Amino acid sequence: MRFQILGPLRVGGGEATVTAGRDRVVLAVLLLRANRIVPVGELVDAIWEENPPVTARAQLQTCVSRLRQRFARLGLPADTIVTDPVGYGIRTDAGELDTEVFARGVEAARAAVAGGALSDARRRFRAALGLWRGPALSGIPNSSVRRRAQALDEQRLAVLEECVDVELRLGHAATLVDELTEELERHPLRERLRGQLMLALSAVGRQADALGRYREGRRLYAEELGIEPGAALQDLHQRVLAGDLAVAGSERRATTAVRALPRAIDDFTGRAETVARLIKEIEDGETRIQLIDGMAGSGKTTLAVHVATRVAERYPDAQLFIDLHGHSERAPLSPSAALTTLLRQLGVPAERIPVDPDDRLAIWRTELADRRALVLLDNAASAAQVAPLLPSGAGCLTLITSRRRLVGLDEGRPSSLPVLDIDEAIELLGRVAGDDRVAAEPAAAVEVVRRCGHLPLAIRLAGTRLVHRSRWRIADLAERLGGNRDALAELALGHRSVGDAFALSYAQVSTAAQRTFRLLGLHPGVRVDNTTAAALTDVPLAEAQDLLDELVDAHLIDEPVPGRYRLHDLVREYARTLLADPANGAERRDALRRLLDHHLHVAAAIGRESESPGSRTTLSLPDPPRPDLVAICVEQGLAWFDENRSALVALPGLAEVEFPERAWQLARASWRLLYNGGHLDELVETHTVGLRAAETVGDESAQALMLNYLASAYFRRADFRQAVQLLERGVELCRHSGAGHLLRSLVWNLGINSWAGGDTRRGIEYFREAATLLRGVDRLAELSALLNNMTYVLCMWGRYDEALRTGRSHLMLAREIGDRRQLANAIGHVGMVRHRLGHTGPARRLLRTALRLQRAGKNRFDEGEMLNELGVMEREAGRPDEAAALHRQAFIAISEAGDLAGQCASRNLLARAILDQDDVRTAQDLFGRVLVDATRIGHRFEQARALDGLARCLRDSDPAAARSHWVRALALLRQVESPDADEVQRLLAELE
Repeated sequence: MRFQILGPLRVGGGEATVTAGRDRVVLAVLLLRANRIVPVGELVDAIWEENPPVTARAQLQTCVSRLRQRFARLGLPADTIVTDPVGYGIRTDAGELDTEVFARGVEAARAAVAGGALSDARRRFRAALGLWRGPALSGIPNSSVRRRAQALDEQRLAVLEECVDVELRLGHAATLVDELTEELERHPLRERLRGQLMLALSAVGRQADALGRYREGRRLYAEELGIEPGAALQDLHQRVLAGDLAVAGSERRATTAVRALPRAIDDFTGRAETVARLIKEIEDGETRIQLIDGMAGSGKTTLAVHVATRVAERYPDAQLFIDLHGHSERAPLSPSAALTTLLRQLGVPAERIPVDPDDRLAIWRTELADRRALVLLDNAASAAQVAPLLPSGAGCLTLITSRRRLVGLDEGRPSSLPVLDIDEAIELLGRVAGDDRVAAEPAAAVEVVRRCGHLPLAIRLAGTRLVHRSRWRIADLAERLGGNRDALAELALGHRSVGDAFALSYAQVSTAAQRTFRLLGLHPGVRVDNTTAAALTDVPLAEAQDLLDELVDAHLIDEPVPGRYRLHDLVREYARTLLADPANGAERRDALRRLLDHHLHVAAAIGRESESPGSRTTLSLPDPPRPDLVAICVEQGLAWFDENRSALVALPGLAEVEFPERAWQLARASWRLLYNGGHLDELVETHTVGLRAAETVGDESAQALMLNYLASAYFRRADFRQAVQLLERGVELCRHSGAGHLLRSLVWNLGINSWAGGDTRRGIEYFREAATLLRGVDRLAELSALLNNMTYVLCMWGRYDEALRTGRSHLMLAREIGDRRQLANAIGHVGMVRHRLGHTGPARRLLRTALRLQRAGKNRFDEGEMLNELGVMEREAGRPDEAAALHRQAFIAISEAGDLAGQCASRNLLARAILDQDDVRTAQDLFGRVLVDATRIGHRFEQARALDGLARCLRDSDPAAARSHWVRALALLRQVESPDADEVQRLLAELE
């Protein structure tokens, strides 16, 4: 190589070939920008930094002259340094500059990783890293050189981390420990490097050293940055504590490259300067975030997709896209909801996406931490909306579009898009309508683009009309644009609308397509399919498909993916304006009723499949108006729900005024799907609207129903106090309205929430009241559910004989009615009671049977409950290793179900198993973390168990602290009337 800057500056292999300080600065700057012209002003600033002399240009010329003379003596071509009116540049061919060789080697290594050739990837990574001889351009102190050199050093570290990931996967942990230790000493604040060292240490059996590295990092981050370690490092620490090295990262899960970008248009026109600048900044690594803002219809998304497609090869791991709905009829997506969509694009299963927004954010950042990914956040509402979505990985690029300037973001390079200039606008019209036609009528073309306000969206729609009307002159179109067909008043100059362009498109489609277009404006979701269009228009499915195709051809709707259709925000506004005409009032109301009925019947049918027989009776519906469409959608199952969830969440709000009964029915129909999927924010939103609608019409039974299911969201969030308040309101309404069936459900739900909130005695009273209400009523499914809850609570309360009788009754009833889920629950709860009664053999058989049934039914929370109980039995039998493994499995299952209290329980039991493994320090740390989490959600029983665990860890080393913890635990256990209080009291007495 002729030029080397990955270390001290070298030319032709000799470090001393350029010795003059200013000459070295000039050469360094030119090599940092090899094969590009560096302006004179930039070179002057690099040499003198501040206050350059009057003769600076002359002295720069002298420096360049000396360099050329030195190159000539080294045998380099005379044109190696080129002169340009703007400045100077240096030419390098392939293989002559070490940074270029490094970049090619890294890209080849990444390609090998993507292809699964890990050994080849390791060899290529190490070859590229071997080019480095020290810090880039060391010995040249000028600030501008150092700034760019530091960027190169950062690249080396990022590549080293990628290489280490590969080597860890290949099992080379032992050879990495020393290298990682040295690198971490030089860069102590790099979390990824610290995590890799922890993994390497753990892989060679040095868990204590790995935990020591974490504690060292936590202290450094607190002292130097005032922050806690990132979520990924904290998660790794927890997994190392638990001994779960496979999950911690020693074996990375296979990933598939994600390609979610929309298709870039073939006739992209204009914006040449903006595109060139954006691509240059991206390729130079000057910023990882690009902000593109401008008025509606200015082509922000088109430009962003075009740029993203041009640079996509630089980001082979993932190319993601999401519409944030910042400026649309829909409410903007919350960051939490947006993260769900992005994680699903990355292939994360819905059941593994956490309910808690902070946990969801941690998974997002972890997923992208070591990927080279491109993320396009389209149509952002505000800086607050997009800030949590920004990837933290050094190899990621984020493009953001918005109608607003996102001044609140701390980083990012803004690009504000004006309308097209006259030449670009004419070129775009020619690309769409034909260059020959535009050349034949230049004055009319100028008038058309002027009438379009030079807005790309308006020009494209107007040009499309010309394509489909080959006999029109452009002057005819110009005349039409100047007529009195103003709809949105945006096609004229200034802030007028593009309504005239939309009206022209609308006028050219068939009458049936016009009606379809108007009615599509009612749909609140992101996309529609042909079944939704058929329901809206009440036409056969095949006819609806033909009408959609006609609208796609007219560019009134878009087809981003096959079979899914979308209206641009402004086009949707135009459709709704048409529908708002009083003459279309009856048409609008009838279509809205059809839209509501379609989604109501589909959601109810899909949700019914996963509901218990008792729950199904709370929503009674007539036969659907279009059973053919409902059947097609129901066949899709949960995939239909995922595709239409945004519409299901918005539809109760649309129904609230005109069809309030449909508002609460839609909320109820969607409940099981939202609850099982962990979409608790949406559950609260829909049922709040449903409650309001039921209050409007004075339907007390419907109000109580909404309160009952609204409470379920707060139960899952472990906000038992709020759940109880809602249920108590529902009980009052039921007593007043005489809704006996619903009253029974509310009362036993009060029981489970009261118990979960720590008031066991009151919970039992509610259960007994519900049992009284069930007497003389032929509701076996309801009775089965009640007995299920009573058995569990009586067991946890220590009333084992009564719990066993209740559990056996539940078991017999579940068999009688053939409810598989209740049968699995009954077998498991009887096993739990018999375990506590000392019937070890029968208990273990029952629990294992229940575990098999729960797994078959995919009931993750109940599966975790059985695993935890079996884990306790293993620990009590003197097998803590087996116990710890079972509790880890339980924690994963319950976390996927989104139950916060259950997560605390699993971790408390895991810590007890770890303590019995004689790992006191790890157990103490885990108990401490559970105490924090249990206190945060107000779960007194799990707080008590964590305090008991801490006391057990400290009783030998610090009896006073142990006493303090046990006293607090005893007080909490007595509050919740737990039988565990006796054991804690005994342990306290032993300290006397």
